[in-house]
Amino acid sequence: MDDLMAELDRRLADADAALAADYRGDRGVRQPVHTVYVPADRYDVHTVDDWGAQARAALDEYAGSAADLAKILAADITDELYERVRAKLDREPIEDLRIDFEDGYGNRPDDEEDAATIAAAQALAANPRTPYRGLRIKSLEAPTRRRGVRTLGLFLEHLGPPGDGFVITLPKVTSVEQVQAMVLVCETFEQQYGVPRLPFEIQVETPQAILGADGTALIARMLKAGGERVTGLHYGTYDYSASLGVAAAYQSMEHPVADHAKDVMQLAAAGTGVFVSDGSTNVLPVGDAVHDAWRLHFRLVRRSLARGIYQGWDMHPTQLPTRFAATYLFYREGFDQAAQRLRAYLGRGESGYLDEPATAAALAGFVLRGIECGALETTEFNTTDLAKLARRALPKD
Repeated sequence: MDDLMAELDRRLADADAALAADYRGDRGVRQPVHTVYVPADRYDVHTVDDWGAQARAALDEYAGSAADLAKILAADITDELYERVRAKLDREPIEDLRIDFEDGYGNRPDDEEDAATIAAAQALAANPRTPYRGLRIKSLEAPTRRRGVRTLGLFLEHLGPPGDGFVITLPKVTSVEQVQAMVLVCETFEQQYGVPRLPFEIQVETPQAILGADGTALIARMLKAGGERVTGLHYGTYDYSASLGVAAAYQSMEHPVADHAKDVMQLAAAGTGVFVSDGSTNVLPVGDAVHDAWRLHFRLVRRSLARGIYQGWDMHPTQLPTRFAATYLFYREGFDQAAQRLRAYLGRGESGYLDEPATAAALAGFVLRGIECGALETTEFNTTDLAKLARRALPKD
């Protein structure tokens, strides 16, 4: 037996090493429930507080009580949940902020974008405010490559130490080579500005990212090319749908082409520690359309959560009430059963389920996410125990 096991270890050594390198597991950090995109010329030190104030004002005007919001959304919005949402809008209205120099900003003269870059970097340095923050540069496609790299370098020059939670978003990725190029850009600026390793996200907005010219799915190869620098895969609803010829009226986070792309993203990211984010809806809760837009946004957020995608984009302050209402309701509705099944798995009761370790890990991860975003408060489970059960990497001493 010893000889056999030694031979197996020898034969599988390379495969074992590749598995450990390519599937590193949980990174041990909280995933934000959303990413908020703000055009660079509209961002300043007051932006986060302004978004929170606008979101609270919309809630007061269009749904002044839990009963009002419950009626609008046809959902079980209790007084406690409603107050948790209000408290979240006061305390932490934006979990992940992205200062946008791409589609939300557009193409401007170099001197104008340079000035906006410097102002945004200085404002972010003066008031980081959010757990996660960063910028979206223009893509590394030939027409925008020079401008995107120039903006990133100028931003880093005037930002100072980026700090934990800083991330760069790379849009419209069409090849593995662009990811490799982004690694080179990051390495170069790290040396130039003396900053720690720069992480980045890949935006999946092109059909080439899902299916390469040779018929292979490129997302997994992109993740491998970026290594531990790649922290997220973000779906771009409208660029991707338009690229596939979907008519504008039918472009949506729930279109079949969107679901296919996100299925591929989830498969590629599974076990790697890379977060997957859904996209956005461009139907904004403004004017006479607030209630209809809230219902749509609430339903789409709930749909993403049920699919195992725990993050999405928000593009307007009045989307924040339904982002947090949908997210909080998801975790609060599921908590009792998750807790009962966890207790049973730990030998402290019965649940009617025979859960295996993988499901127990998912249950623990569910509760942990609910606690981290503010949906849940529980003394029943220690967060460190939940993290271990969820197979989350714990911070190193």
